[in-house]
Amino acid sequence: MEFTKMHGLGNDFLIVYGEQELPTNAAELAIKYCDRYFGVGGDGLVYILPSEQADFKMRIINSDGSEAEQCGNAIRCVAKYVYDHGYTQEQNITIETIGAGVQPVSLYVEQNKVTKVRVDMGEPILDGLQVPTIFEGSPVMNQPIEAGGEPFLFTAVSMGNPHSVIYVEDAPTFELATFGPLLEVHPYFPRKINVEFASVTSRDRVEMRVWERGAGPTLACGTGACATLVSSVLNGYTDRAAWIGLKGGDLYIEWNEEDNHVYMTGPAEVVYTGII
Repeated sequence: MEFTKMHGLGNDFLIVYGEQELPTNAAELAIKYCDRYFGVGGDGLVYILPSEQADFKMRIINSDGSEAEQCGNAIRCVAKYVYDHGYTQEQNITIETIGAGVQPVSLYVEQNKVTKVRVDMGEPILDGLQVPTIFEGSPVMNQPIEAGGEPFLFTAVSMGNPHSVIYVEDAPTFELATFGPLLEVHPYFPRKINVEFASVTSRDRVEMRVWERGAGPTLACGTGACATLVSSVLNGYTDRAAWIGLKGGDLYIEWNEEDNHVYMTGPAEVVYTGII
């Protein structure tokens, strides 16, 4: 299997191109090759496949073998991959995801290489049952939840995959590894949840750390950054466009009032290519 190791702000993937459909053993391959000690290492295995609805289709298998509906960092990596490898010459393309449908992507190109990617992430889903949580109502905001004996308040947002945004005093030093895994599998979330711990530093900046469903702590999460911006606007903490500071770097997120779509802009990088 040929692959290209790529990352979006440190959220890293093994990108595979050329399959006509998702292999039946994709989960097994992801668990094996995403292992950071006995494999290549990565947060997920990403297949670029043919699409009947878009220019390309993306399927994301997490490092634990589960499938992610969408991933903002992975879609930027896919966009850079297909352009840099000559599979498209267009700077505006569409990529199909299983959770968020077809998403328009704009490529910023310098010297025939993609330097950053802007993705139309679509409309946020705020209905509690659709996120999904066990709660009715739209949006589900400041909902009490307990983990490890500690009380928190969360705001629920889906960007094609489910997120729970929790505001803390200092996200960069928060005990992510203690509370992340407990909240991921909390009974309030029927399909588990991605958990973002956020602290607002200004109207245009939020620091965030993420515990990703199926992958654990990652250096960045694109959909999580989008969910954090949406949550921060709903709670009155930020304007509708802000920088989200992740451990691996910054993403610029905009929640457009006219079309209600969320737009994410950020980089994608190649690490190396190989055969396994």
